Amino acid sequence: MVESFLPGIRITDFAAAPILAFTHNNFEPENLVMEIGFGGGEHLAAQAEANPNIGFIGCEPFLNGVAKLLNHIQQHDLLNIRIHDEDARDLIELMPDSCLAAVYLLYPDPWPKKKHHKRRFVNPENLHHIHRLLQPDGMFYFASDIPDYVSWALMHIRDHGGFEWQARASADWQTPFAGWVRTRYEEKALIAGRTPTYLRFQHREHIRPGYL
Repeated sequence: MVESFLPGIRITDFAAAPILAFTHNNFEPENLVMEIGFGGGEHLAAQAEANPNIGFIGCEPFLNGVAKLLNHIQQHDLLNIRIHDEDARDLIELMPDSCLAAVYLLYPDPWPKKKHHKRRFVNPENLHHIHRLLQPDGMFYFASDIPDYVSWALMHIRDHGGFEWQARASADWQTPFAGWVRTRYEEKALIAGRTPTYLRFQHREHIRPGYL
């Protein structure tokens, strides 16, 4: 399936103009949304099925996850998903400004050892690109079950200053995002007794370092 089906929906060659990855198949999406590290593709496939007018870009370097998403796509005849099956950073560095309505980063690898924290996806360089890629008022969604990574993300996003945290009460970060579908990573977290945190940020046009 991977060898025969993936090449037709791979977005890599369209990085500089991602909309063309969809329109060449006679589909004109109203907006583009990206999920970085889609795992088994549960959330991405559900979002694509619920929003057929939106184009979804999924990034996942691991073959097992890609194969699972391809199965979702074929079973539900989803025409609005394109895949980047390599490191997401290679793609976001090439994509044009203001091309995405939303970015999801769900349960990224927490790299728990302190000496490995520099490998975490939430860092100044990646936040720069996420901010650059989002349209005005675009949304950045982050979920994790690791309190240390949640604190890390909030600190770096605050330091960047280009994202406004949408929380007004504790229920806001305890409540899953709209249209949420529980992923296998979240299932594992709940079984292990860990509590998920859901952070919503809106793109801020005028960057204010040190503010959320």
